[in-house]
Amino acid sequence: MKRANIFLVLIGGLFLAFAIIFLLFPRPEFSELERRELKQFPEFSFSRLIDGSFTADVSSWFSDSQPFRDDFMTLSMAIKKGMALKRGTGDDQFVFHQTGDIGADMVPGGAEDEGPDDTAAADSDRDIPQGDISAADGEESKMSKSGILIVGSGDKVRALMNFGGSPSSGNAYASMVNAYNDALGPGVKVYSMVAPIAMEFYCPEEARKRPGLYKSQLPTIRHIYSSLSPGVHAVNVYSALSEHAHEDIYLRTDHHWAPLGAYYAAREFARVAGVHVPELSEFDENVIRRFVGSMYGYSKDISVKNAPEDFTYYTPRDKSYTSTFTVINVDKDFRMTGESKPFKSSFFKKFKDGSGNAYLTFMGSDFLIVKVETGVGNGRRLAILKDSYGNAIPGYLFGSFEEVHVLDFRYFPHNIVEYCRRNGITDFLFVNNIFNACSSGVASKAKALLTRKGSSFVAPAPKPETPAPEPAVEPQQADAPEEPAVSVRDDDGDGEKVSAESDSLPF
Repeated sequence: MKRANIFLVLIGGLFLAFAIIFLLFPRPEFSELERRELKQFPEFSFSRLIDGSFTADVSSWFSDSQPFRDDFMTLSMAIKKGMALKRGTGDDQFVFHQTGDIGADMVPGGAEDEGPDDTAAADSDRDIPQGDISAADGEESKMSKSGILIVGSGDKVRALMNFGGSPSSGNAYASMVNAYNDALGPGVKVYSMVAPIAMEFYCPEEARKRPGLYKSQLPTIRHIYSSLSPGVHAVNVYSALSEHAHEDIYLRTDHHWAPLGAYYAAREFARVAGVHVPELSEFDENVIRRFVGSMYGYSKDISVKNAPEDFTYYTPRDKSYTSTFTVINVDKDFRMTGESKPFKSSFFKKFKDGSGNAYLTFMGSDFLIVKVETGVGNGRRLAILKDSYGNAIPGYLFGSFEEVHVLDFRYFPHNIVEYCRRNGITDFLFVNNIFNACSSGVASKAKALLTRKGSSFVAPAPKPETPAPEPAVEPQQADAPEEPAVSVRDDDGDGEKVSAESDSLPF
């Protein structure tokens, strides 16, 4: 009887402790693990109380913003990792996570932290809204649905997103690129760069033999390129990357390629376009240490967090170029609502060691139109229509073109043919990872830019049913940007054994 009483007291004390924690302890506003803003306490109105939406939102806030959320999730991941079934040995040891729709909730947003260094926008008269690259359009969500392979152990861990597409899944993309070639006319050279993801080069041999764990991306890339019109120039980055797969061309803890991989891709594009790109030694090397990228949140595997890497990127030594930014304003659903007036800013943003936003080094955001004037004077002007993989490409081309325009297919609000004609574009490059190249939705969205009439902005969402307070300060001047404060929190790479096919594409 005494033991039973002691047990009841212990259980009661445990429940009381949890009740105190959940009711009285501060609730986080941002999840470092999930790289997203957590639910906020909803605004009250009698109409929302009556229809039940207020209480539903309170319930959602209560469960989503629980104290020590990331700590509990980290503990859960550690337990799960210890119980996981591992296959292979040594550097080829792997665990497969069937993740489902992990990325759907991982959208741009979050509170300010140490953020970029003060030098990030030293030459800018305005701040650029930051955002988790590509998440708004579900790029990572599409990737993570196919599952994630965690390879290796210790500080050599690499997280790989699986690819399950087929050659025919690239048909819509090829058709879209061909439509651009027709619409832009003979005065503009069109190029297509489809970037493979890291799984192609770093999947262990044992995993390659298991159905559902590996499918080569090469047949799909070959099919896309063979379906392009004769006037479209295919950029064979697959072969360029495979030759350097023993180097750090992909990030181990993030779904993007590394800036080094982007360099080899940019150099191959320059070769096809007939322009010069300097040797890597002619760029300045910069390092952000202790970087842990998006794959930690997507895989929920603690070993990824425990294997930070160096994020090494390269900047031109010739600083004579100037970058003009136009910010695309978006609402909470990432619908375009307007744009700022153009302003000067630095193309490369600086982040501190340990920042999880290192890939935002390039421009700082996707919600932008960026025009770089280089002073090269060769009469060639390049427009890059890209997803997040394309962010790392332009900085290598400032010595190759007179102007470089960087456009994101998700957040470009104007007619793209008119934009190219107005800016005298002579070369047009598509840069997309293979997931977006296999998406009919991406192809449709990009193709719609050819016939867009006017600007694609939605009306601002109606304000809550509460009286607006009198302004305490003077309104912003008319020429100030109206960008939302979209940002994300800041959160030692070695080469690995590589197993990669070195087939060249049939050009």
